[in-house]
Amino acid sequence: QVQLVESGGGLVQAGGSLRLSCAASGRTSSSYVMGWFRQAPGKEREFVAAISWSGGSRYYADSVKGRFTISRDNAKNTVYLQMNSLKPEDTAVYYCAASALRIASSREGEYHSWGQGTQVTVSS
Repeated sequence: QVQLVESGGGLVQAGGSLRLSCAASGRTSSSYVMGWFRQAPGKEREFVAAISWSGGSRYYADSVKGRFTISRDNAKNTVYLQMNSLKPEDTAVYYCAASALRIASSREGEYHSWGQGTQVTVSS
């Protein structure tokens, strides 16, 4: 079992930036691909970004491509999501997730562990 704890969320004005962190503990050896998902009020959870173990493969949702950057520091068991040029429609609870896959995936069902989420609110 892998435990994931997100941090870094908050309130920011449109056009601003935030960096989310996700610290993993426990059986981290079973976590190759790491992903970020988000859920806005009244909407289903959606994929945001994913990164392979080496960091050489990164995959983004079209809605965040060019604005968000996913990265990881395996020595610290931490994954990051740098969010720039934030828009009100980015407002959501952001979740970190871990997968045993070796190829980045946008499918929720392929992630075996999830964090509790961190709230990101972007004001207009």
